[in-house]
Amino acid sequence: MMNLITGLSGIGYHPGSWRHPSSWTRPLMNLEYLIEVAHTAERGKLDMLFLADGNSVRMSAPHVLAAGGLLSRPAIHEPVTLLTAIAQHTKNIGLLATATTTYEEPFTLARKFASLDHLSNGRASWNVVTTSNPGDAYNFSRDSHMARVDRYERAREFVQVVKGLWDSWADDALTQDRETGQILDPAKIHVLNHKGKHLSVKGPLNCARPPQGYPVLFMAGQSEPGRDLSASMADCQFAVTPTKEEAMAYYADLKARLPKYGRRPEDLRVMPGATIYVGRTSEEADEFFEELQSRIPPELGVDYLSGLMSMDLTQLPIDGPVPEPQEIVGGSSRRYVIYDMAKRENLTIRQTYERVIPTVGHVLMKGNGKQVAEQMIDWYRSKACDGFNVHIPHQPSGLTNFVDFVIPELQHAGAFRKEYEGRNLRERMGLPVPSNPYFTEAAEPMPQSA
Repeated sequence: MMNLITGLSGIGYHPGSWRHPSSWTRPLMNLEYLIEVAHTAERGKLDMLFLADGNSVRMSAPHVLAAGGLLSRPAIHEPVTLLTAIAQHTKNIGLLATATTTYEEPFTLARKFASLDHLSNGRASWNVVTTSNPGDAYNFSRDSHMARVDRYERAREFVQVVKGLWDSWADDALTQDRETGQILDPAKIHVLNHKGKHLSVKGPLNCARPPQGYPVLFMAGQSEPGRDLSASMADCQFAVTPTKEEAMAYYADLKARLPKYGRRPEDLRVMPGATIYVGRTSEEADEFFEELQSRIPPELGVDYLSGLMSMDLTQLPIDGPVPEPQEIVGGSSRRYVIYDMAKRENLTIRQTYERVIPTVGHVLMKGNGKQVAEQMIDWYRSKACDGFNVHIPHQPSGLTNFVDFVIPELQHAGAFRKEYEGRNLRERMGLPVPSNPYFTEAAEPMPQSA
């Protein structure tokens, strides 16, 4: 059974979509719209709602910023705060928030996600990032972004510490027994006492162990260190794979890394992005696609592509070739995927942004509900993915059409659930529930440190 997630946003991924007459008005920072998105996604039985995030407004691309492009992140809620609110309006759908290992502290992050898991009855998920935008550093009393090798090293230690903090309490530590007067059992608390290269955290966490054991962990690295980090720690993996052939190669490579870390192929879900334009008919989908494309001014297109590739293309001929990216301190995977496509197909800068903007660099699936479902099933059964991060180009009709036209076709083909099952997000996704290494039926509690 494939897994499906989608973004929690009142604006579609296509930068021209919010100007369409059928889009929501004043879509930024609007909780009412986001609750409607959540209700629609849960009606479609999707696994999760995803909130991407960063820690700065990307001022370097003025046209993208002015147009409210998602890449510039002009004004969005803090993810865990928002998802805690959304949890009160939903019952089953997972809640995936981005948080950085570079600029967060393990204790506060572990506490936030444990709290979200409790408040949502086991639906929390953490998108583990090392931060791709170097400009975020200036908001955390730093003069420069941490080098990639150091970010990944810190990330590995950071996730280990967070898991250790989540394991501070045995699942049955909170006895809350009125007869004995004992509200908790001190013998079932573990003090972490971690002292590593990057982090020093004593613990224990002042929050009970999450209902899922650990919230579901997402990662997205496509570089060698990124893939290895995901293979060792992640439950789910984002991917940028614009063709099925690339997706199959990426899928096979990532799955082959798992045995090195004592893991099975089914322990990690690979979920590439797919931008979906669906209508009642294929002609309707085509017409809407072209209408959104007509709303991309050239200056916005070049700025948008510059942001995706982390390089300034504004001074280059718009009908000239896309230059090869240079090594940068921030994230790099998407920019090389775009460059490789442009080089392979001999695309100009204009042709590249026209290709990339409607898909955000991912595969484009377009047509009526049956046609889109057939493409998704083909990828899934060809071992190109375990599901998709569904990018919706326009809100609210894009998500509504996906739920109304595509989901029934997937269900009819036996490729997607008809009802939610399981007690929590991990069980619904078929992911293993981690045991507490400090408190098992066969083991004595760990000795406590002073």
